[in-house]
Amino acid sequence: MAKPTQRFEAFLEAVRLAPIIPVLTIERPAQAPPLARALAAGGIAAIEVTLRRPGAVEAIAAAAEAAPDLLVGAGTVLDRDQLDSAAAAGARFAVSPGATPALLEAARGWEHPFLPGVASASEIMAALACGFRRLKFFPAAPLGGPAALKALAAPFPEVGFCPTGGITRDSAADYLRLDSVFCLGGSWIAPDKLIAAEAWDEIERLARDSLAALKAKR
Repeated sequence: MAKPTQRFEAFLEAVRLAPIIPVLTIERPAQAPPLARALAAGGIAAIEVTLRRPGAVEAIAAAAEAAPDLLVGAGTVLDRDQLDSAAAAGARFAVSPGATPALLEAARGWEHPFLPGVASASEIMAALACGFRRLKFFPAAPLGGPAALKALAAPFPEVGFCPTGGITRDSAADYLRLDSVFCLGGSWIAPDKLIAAEAWDEIERLARDSLAALKAKR
């Protein structure tokens, strides 16, 4: 069974203090170091680099080296090979959009935090049966947003959720007011157009302003 570890507790503490995990799609690994430094300077504690581009694993390694205090994680993890590649690159946590039995089994023995993706009560029960109690709720907004998550979480008081998908700066606080939510993922802090433009100062400002806005609303 997957059990809490010191690394998982450190991850949870970090994202509770800075509860937004930017979800990043990086086209070129060379963009990763300045992007990671900008987000860390803006107060972000953890980032999710999605494995949607050919250079994503290299981007994880580059970000981890450039900002060693930042928790760099891998997103869109679909199988054991991607989990292993992410770990070898320096990923300190991983996130999946869903969770097959094979992926859950592989992740049970992984040394870092892993957040399986769920969208239904049955999927939550499957994750719980494998020992996972910190889960990604995806896609959050299309599934009904905070109201849906509140209803879905009610039968599972032991579960903590990281909702991701369609969350905006304006809606983020509504999720974080839920007792079951310990952090959330979003792309509005570092959208693709700002990464492409290498607008690192603007990304840093968005990170700082978003965290401050959340703190004021909670």
